[in-house]
Amino acid sequence: MRISTGVARRRSRAVTLSTSGLLALGLVLTGCGSDGDSGTDDAAGGDKQITLRVGTFGSFGFDNKTGAKLYAEYEKLNPNIKIEETNVADGQKYWDALKLRLSQGSGLADIQAIEVGYIAEATGDAMASKWVDLGKADGADTSAFLDWKVKQATTRNDQVIALGTDIGPMGICYRKDLFEKAGLPTDREQVGQLWAGDWNKFLEQGEKYKAKAPEGTAFHDSASGLFNAVISSEPDQYSDESGKLHWEGSPGVAKAWDVAVKAAQGGLTGKLRQFDEKGTWNAAFKNSKFATVACPSWMTGIIKDQAGPANKGKWDIAQAPVPANWGGSFLAVPKAGKNTAEAAKLAAWLTAPEQQAKVFAVNGNIPSTTAGLSSEAVQNAQPEYYPGVPVGKIYSAAAQKITPAPIGRYDGQVKTFLTDNGILDIETRGTAPDKAWNNVKKLIEDKIDQ
Repeated sequence: MRISTGVARRRSRAVTLSTSGLLALGLVLTGCGSDGDSGTDDAAGGDKQITLRVGTFGSFGFDNKTGAKLYAEYEKLNPNIKIEETNVADGQKYWDALKLRLSQGSGLADIQAIEVGYIAEATGDAMASKWVDLGKADGADTSAFLDWKVKQATTRNDQVIALGTDIGPMGICYRKDLFEKAGLPTDREQVGQLWAGDWNKFLEQGEKYKAKAPEGTAFHDSASGLFNAVISSEPDQYSDESGKLHWEGSPGVAKAWDVAVKAAQGGLTGKLRQFDEKGTWNAAFKNSKFATVACPSWMTGIIKDQAGPANKGKWDIAQAPVPANWGGSFLAVPKAGKNTAEAAKLAAWLTAPEQQAKVFAVNGNIPSTTAGLSSEAVQNAQPEYYPGVPVGKIYSAAAQKITPAPIGRYDGQVKTFLTDNGILDIETRGTAPDKAWNNVKKLIEDKIDQ
């Protein structure tokens, strides 16, 4: 997926939660984790019922309700397996709780999702030994994945601690009806040309939209979301090639900050926090409160779910100003789980090319496998919610232009501080940019032990 826009969608405060709060969240996160009723690996090959718990955040598209019904399919193939997913909307809270559970060695789901912003921390020396090596799992084929996706999840001891679910090639999703009312073109090729090559051109179109905007609407949903979109298009982000933080001197961070601040101070956004727990951002989709949203492939599923049937056919997808990869996630198996062998088999099956293509067809999460990307199911995909929009071709083409940036172990935390304690404060509280920047700097100095 997603998260962590995965990690871009955070509350405007420091991300460190109290121990009691994390304990409580951990119980919600994992449904109390694996327990004695789940069976053990010793019984996996027999008839004893085994419950496998999957902990996720955001929208992975595996579920039986709005997703690709992969759990039901796997249970049919494996009658002694029952799958339960526990989902948390806020990716930062999810990660904080997961880290606590890992340190305690208990209360974990059998499979835990990891957002790309935290994969470097998960593969680091302090945490690498806590995961099953999925490179050796039954049914796993690491050669099926994009090379850079596998490298992201590989420890320095060459263990693959997680299998990729998706990547996040990005476009700009826009409301055709709102564009038309504001006097902007609606054809996706023409729209993409309006801002091709420059995020500042995107802001220029925002000013044009604002001049004739339908009442009660903003050009873009969120300045912090825009920050994440811009930084995702930059080759230099939060850490250098060695994994060392250098966010203060990063040209990518500087550019993303400037663009987001301009949007916030220019009144071009809906002043929303993506994935907020109150559901305000979700409701804004349904109530047509904004005309554009930075749109990694996984966002198309969120739009479908949140904008609802009344807005079917109103959204289209144009190219992003600059090619970018925002998000993408992994599935990992904690060693502390009681059903590690069966969990590893399920993780391998869920991330296989065939299953990734099924998820994309329903949820829009673009595959991280080469066969999944090139499959007819992806290439020819035109989801019902986006009639006439060649969603598969748009995102598979965007995926070919991705140049991954280096990832450091603290990238997710830094991103959260910059968006929730920086950009969001400017956007919603009117905090001066210099003050907001200094607040972020202090938080990073206080909270991150480099």
